[in-house]
Amino acid sequence: MKVIIIAAVSKNGVIGLSNGKMPWHIKEEFRHFKETTFGFPVIMGRKTFETLGKPLSGRLNIVITRNRNIKLKAESLKVFNDLISAIKYCNENHFEKIFIIGGGEIYSQSISLSDEMILSHLDFDAEGDVYFPEFDKNDWEIKSTSKREKFEVVHYVRK
Repeated sequence: MKVIIIAAVSKNGVIGLSNGKMPWHIKEEFRHFKETTFGFPVIMGRKTFETLGKPLSGRLNIVITRNRNIKLKAESLKVFNDLISAIKYCNENHFEKIFIIGGGEIYSQSISLSDEMILSHLDFDAEGDVYFPEFDKNDWEIKSTSKREKFEVVHYVRK
């Protein structure tokens, strides 16, 4: 099973705001995200899930939260108290690949566990207070790039 991080990252490293919101709205980037993740499990933190407001359609939505009393109910939703348990569940259920979709804390926890990263490098700085974690580019090779109007998609594979 491949563990893949997918994120949109501004020039200054911002991926969002601590209230869970995104400081931009780029339809082409949302379309890329949906086309890439559709049909596969997506793993996210509670704040990211709450920002979405409902599970993403066509995907098993997995929410990570430390709150053992949280009551999230939906047909395509599973809740785990830690990232390792969620990944183990996906592996045991023989998913081909899973996508880590944020937020900042979940990205930080998953970067050392990930096989690939698909990052949309945005062409601008953004206001925000949640950043994509630093990573050693020597650990990754670029598999492909695709230039879009306001961003470039870079597909990294762990060396």
